[in-house]
Amino acid sequence: MDSQLFSPLAIKSIVLKNRIAISPMCQYSATDGFANDWHLVHLGSRASGGAGLIIQEATAVSPEARISPQDLGLWKDEQIEKMQQINRFIVSQNAVPGIQLAHAGRKASVSAPWNGNKKLNESQGGWETVAPSAIGYHSNEKAPIALDKIGIQKVISDFKSATKRVVQAGYQVLEIHGAHGYLLHQFLSPLSNFRTDEYGGSFENRIRLTLEVVDAVQSEWPKDLPLFVRISATDWADGGWNVEESVALSKILKQKGVDLIDASSGGLVSHQKIPLGPNYQVSFAEKIKKETGILTGAVGLITEAIQAEEIIAGGKADLVLFARESLRNPNLGLTFAHELQATIQWPKQYERAKI
Repeated sequence: MDSQLFSPLAIKSIVLKNRIAISPMCQYSATDGFANDWHLVHLGSRASGGAGLIIQEATAVSPEARISPQDLGLWKDEQIEKMQQINRFIVSQNAVPGIQLAHAGRKASVSAPWNGNKKLNESQGGWETVAPSAIGYHSNEKAPIALDKIGIQKVISDFKSATKRVVQAGYQVLEIHGAHGYLLHQFLSPLSNFRTDEYGGSFENRIRLTLEVVDAVQSEWPKDLPLFVRISATDWADGGWNVEESVALSKILKQKGVDLIDASSGGLVSHQKIPLGPNYQVSFAEKIKKETGILTGAVGLITEAIQAEEIIAGGKADLVLFARESLRNPNLGLTFAHELQATIQWPKQYERAKI
């Protein structure tokens, strides 16, 4: 059959062979920001498994931007080489290598999930965290430092410098992380941004840092390569960032030349109330796409081939991004193609197992 999920998607100079993307997923397996063989095998196996786009986990633009001490980073040139190797392999599998650049803000300096996801102090290998305002994610933890103008300029500069390294490393898609309660999202939401200067208060002020980061990234990112922004479409909390603001921001980002909105949700406050269920975030991608005309990516409890097919065929989104389902099944693309009776090219090393 003609599967829409397995139809190509052209974005600027890049053509994705299908609409299956691997979401950025932290592996908590780096040392001093450096990628290693775990990342090569993790990302490479999803490329040989048939996904069209492989987006590397949230990659920190500075040491203090990491979520955990084991996060990947691109704050120094020495970190580029291993990533080049990984990207060469992804490209060899006819997939596109992408990266998500991030700053964790007040949610930084925590241990890996299997070590409790606990806030680390400096004696435990942690560091001082920063945020728009001196308000912690949890009320019982040490408050972050509210960024001053110099600190804000450093964040912008760090995104710019990291983007230069992204280009050198051979990535073909760049995503800016403005979701899940990390620094840019912290500026967007009135629940975490209590500032009274030009970075706080009104919608225009709260989106200012995100727009300045986009400008900084665009100053180094080739104009013919796709630029994505991931947002949390709603905070799932009263008085927080909401869907209408997400649509308004997406319109502005489209005008600025952003190509796709990766529409997730939540992560900003511990008292959020998320109604989990299959496709629970797809309506955000659909609404943003319909009301702005920008390309969108759908995420969130999408686990089956027919479910993903219906999202694309129904015009609800242009890409479907898989996270946990791709951890369970690295060969997602191959499996889904069989289920949807789509004709695709398998890695020649695996052809004898073709279903």
